[in-house]
Amino acid sequence: MVDFRPIAYLIGRMLIVLAILMLAPAIIDHRAGLENGADFLESAIFTGGIGGLMALATRNALRRGLDIRQAYLLTAAIWLGLPLFACLPFMLGAPGLNFTDAYFEAVSGITTTGSTVIVGLDSLPAGMNLWRGMLNWIGGLGIAFIAMIFLPIMRVGGMQFFRTEGFDTLGKALPRATDIARALLAVYAGLTLACILTYAALGMTALDAIVNGAATIATGGFSPSDLSFSKYPGAPEYAGAIFMILGSLPYIRYVQLVTGRSLSVLRDPQVQAFVIWLVLAVAAVSLWRLAASGQMGGPGLRETLFNLSSILTGTGFFSGSFGAWGGFALSVAFMLGLIGGCSGSSSGALSVFRVQLAWRALAAQIAEISHPDRVVPLRYAGVAVGQDTISAMMLYVTGYILTIGVLSVAMTLVGVDLESALFGIWTSIGNIGYGFGPMTAATGTFRDFPDLAKWIMTLAMLLGRLGLLAVFVLVLPRFWLR
Repeated sequence: MVDFRPIAYLIGRMLIVLAILMLAPAIIDHRAGLENGADFLESAIFTGGIGGLMALATRNALRRGLDIRQAYLLTAAIWLGLPLFACLPFMLGAPGLNFTDAYFEAVSGITTTGSTVIVGLDSLPAGMNLWRGMLNWIGGLGIAFIAMIFLPIMRVGGMQFFRTEGFDTLGKALPRATDIARALLAVYAGLTLACILTYAALGMTALDAIVNGAATIATGGFSPSDLSFSKYPGAPEYAGAIFMILGSLPYIRYVQLVTGRSLSVLRDPQVQAFVIWLVLAVAAVSLWRLAASGQMGGPGLRETLFNLSSILTGTGFFSGSFGAWGGFALSVAFMLGLIGGCSGSSSGALSVFRVQLAWRALAAQIAEISHPDRVVPLRYAGVAVGQDTISAMMLYVTGYILTIGVLSVAMTLVGVDLESALFGIWTSIGNIGYGFGPMTAATGTFRDFPDLAKWIMTLAMLLGRLGLLAVFVLVLPRFWLR
C-alpha cells in the first residue's frame, strides 16, 4: 500500500512557495492601481491556505522517506497539481479565462511549452505577463529545485527525483544530489540574469526583458507580446537565438565548466551534434528561401536562425511569418521539433542523446544484417552501451512516435483538421509552443480549438514534460500492487 502522506506534505510545501511567488505580480498590479492585484492576492491566500493545511495534516510524514513509487507519484502530482492553483489568477482576473483555457495556459507555462490561448498579450496587466514568465521559469528547472529543497528533509536520496523527472546528469559532477541541485540553480539563475540584462541593454523595457529572459532560458516561449520577437527585430533576435541555445545545452556541463573542466561542453557528443544539426538546418532553409524567392540577406538569415533555434530548443518564440515559408521549411521544422534539445536541459522532445543513440543502433543493426558474422558494438562517448539501455531508448522513441499518431487521430475526432491536429500534438508533446495549421492561422494561438482538443493537448504537454514512461508506469496495476 502506497503511503500518500509524504507526497501530500511536499505538495503542500510547494503550494506555499507558489503562493509566495504570486505576491510579486500582486504587488506590481496593486501599485499600478489594477484590480488584478487583488485577484493575485486572493489566489495566493487560497493557494497558501490549502498548502498549509496539507503540510500540517501530514507533518508526521517527516519520519519516513520516499520509495521509488512515491517518487514517481510525487513527480506526476507536481505537474498535475500545481497548475490547478497556478491557473487561478487567469480565471479570477484579466484575461478572465474559463477553467479549460486557464488550466491549459498554466500547464503550458509550467511544462515550458509556450502555447497560449490568450489574444491581446500587449494589453494584459503587467503582473499577469510577469506571472506567465514566472511559470515558464519555475517550470524549466525550478520545480525540480523546489522539490530538492524538501527532499533532504524527507531523508531520501534526491537522485530518485532526478530519475523520475528524466533528468540525465550524464555523469555526476558533484557527489550528492543536493550539491548538484544547488550548482544547477546557480547556473540557471546566472544564465537568466545574463539574458535579462542583455535584452535590457538591447532596448527592451524592464518587464519585457524579465519575462522574455525567464522564458528564453527556461525554453518556455511565453512572450508579453502577441508579436513575440517580431516586436524586437535585429540584435535581440540574435541574442535570443544565442540564449535559447545556451538554455538547451546540458546544465551539468556548465557546472563542470565552472569547476575547472573547461572542455567538457565542447567534447560532449550531444553538444556537437546539436550545433551541427542546427547549422545544417539553417543553411538548408536559407538556401531554399534564396532559391524560391530570392530572400536571403541579413533579415532573412536572422529570422531563419531565430525560428529554427526556437523550434529545435523547444522555446516557442517566433519572428516574422515563418508559417508562410512553405512546405520545405515546415518539414525541416517538424524534424527539428521531434529532436529537441540536449538531455539534462530544460528542453523537451526526444532529445539529441536519444536520437543519436537510435541512429547508431539502427546503423549497427544494418551492419550486422549486411555481415551476419560481424558483431558491431554500440558505443557512445567512448563508453559501451548495454542492451538494456538500447531497449529502453527504442521503447521510448517508439512510444513517442505512436503517441503523436494516436493523439493526432483523437484530435481529428473532436473536430480539428488534420494539419492543425498533427502540429498541435507535435508542439504539445515536444513542449515546443509553435502552432501551424488553419485553426491557429487567424490568431496565432490555440484559442479557437475545441475544449476537448485543448484537454488532449494538455495531456500531450504533460506526457512530453514527464517523459511518457513516468506517466504510463502509473497506470500499470503491478505498480500499485507490488
